[in-house]
Amino acid sequence: MIRITNSFIMCCALLAFLMCVSSSAMSVDAKSQAGSPPSLTKVVPRFALSPHVGGAPEIVTDCDTPDTYGRLCFPGGLVKSITFSFDDGRVYDYKLVEIMNRYGLRGTFHIVSGLLDKDSYVKSKDVKTLYANHEVAAHTVTHPNLTKCTDEELRHQVVDDCKALQALVGYPIRGLAYPGGETDDRIMQALPGFGIRYARVVGTHDWFAYPKRPLFWVTTCHISKMLEDGKKLMSFNLTPALMAIWGHSYEFNDNNSWDQIEEFGKNYGNRKDIWYATNIQTMDYYDAAKRLIVSMDGNTIKNPGKISVWATIRGKTYELKPGKVTKIAR
Repeated sequence: MIRITNSFIMCCALLAFLMCVSSSAMSVDAKSQAGSPPSLTKVVPRFALSPHVGGAPEIVTDCDTPDTYGRLCFPGGLVKSITFSFDDGRVYDYKLVEIMNRYGLRGTFHIVSGLLDKDSYVKSKDVKTLYANHEVAAHTVTHPNLTKCTDEELRHQVVDDCKALQALVGYPIRGLAYPGGETDDRIMQALPGFGIRYARVVGTHDWFAYPKRPLFWVTTCHISKMLEDGKKLMSFNLTPALMAIWGHSYEFNDNNSWDQIEEFGKNYGNRKDIWYATNIQTMDYYDAAKRLIVSMDGNTIKNPGKISVWATIRGKTYELKPGKVTKIAR
C-alpha cells in the first residue's frame, strides 16, 4: 500500500499551480501575437534595451523614441520637414498651388476623378501641369463613405480613381485620403492590394512624428492651426520632426483666409533648414530608412535601397548612399 503523506500532497499542489501559471502565460502570449489589447501584454520600452540586445544597433526613425546609437535625419542631414495634404481638386487649387510654389512648399492633392471638369473643380487637362511640383493621389471616384461600400464598390472607387489619375499624370498613384475620413479594418486591409502605401484620415494629434500606421495617417494639424503649430515646429527639439498639414483649398476662399497660407509661406517657406516634401516622398524616405542593414558592432551600414538616407550616428551625420556600405566611426 502506498502512503500519501502531507509532503507529497503539497508537492502535487505546487506542481499543479506552476503548470496553471505556465499555461496562462502561454495563453496571454498567444493572444498578444494575435493582436490582443495592450493591457494583456507587457510592453518593454525600446530605450530601456541595450542597442546590442537581441540584434544590431538601431537607427531610430521617429521623434518620440530615444536612441542609443543613431537617429534618422531628413535629406541633406536636415531634422525638420513640412508636408501638405489637400482634398477634392477644387478650382481654388489653382491659386493655392501658385502660392505654394512661390514659397517652395510641397504637398499632395487628393483628387476625386469623377468630379474633374465639373463646375468648381479643376479641369482634367490641367492636372499634370498644375500639380507638377506636387503629388497627385486618390480620393475615390465619387467621394462616398467607403465604410458603406461593398467590396466590389470599394475596389471600383479606389482602383478606378487611381487609374484615371495615373492616366493624367503618368505615374502610379500610391496615396489616398479617405472621403470624410471614414475607414475601418476591412478597408485598410484591402488598400495594399490596390497599390496604396498610405491613407490619411481627418483627425490631428498636434505632434511631429511619422505615422505609426501609414494606412491610418493622422496629421499634425488642420490648416486652421498651421501658423500656431509652425511656431511649435521651430522650437521643437526632438528629431526627426515631420509636420503634416491637411485641409481644402476652398476653405481659404470660404473663410477669406488666403492671408494665412501667405503668412505661413513667408515664415516657414524657402528655408534651408526644412525639407519640403510630398506625402509619398516622406513615406518612401521612411521605408528606405527601415531597410538599412546595420552590422552587429554598428561599424558599418548597408543601404540596399535606391535613394540616399541621412542619419546622425554616434554624434556624426552620414549620407548612407544607395547600394553602398558606409563605415561608421567608433
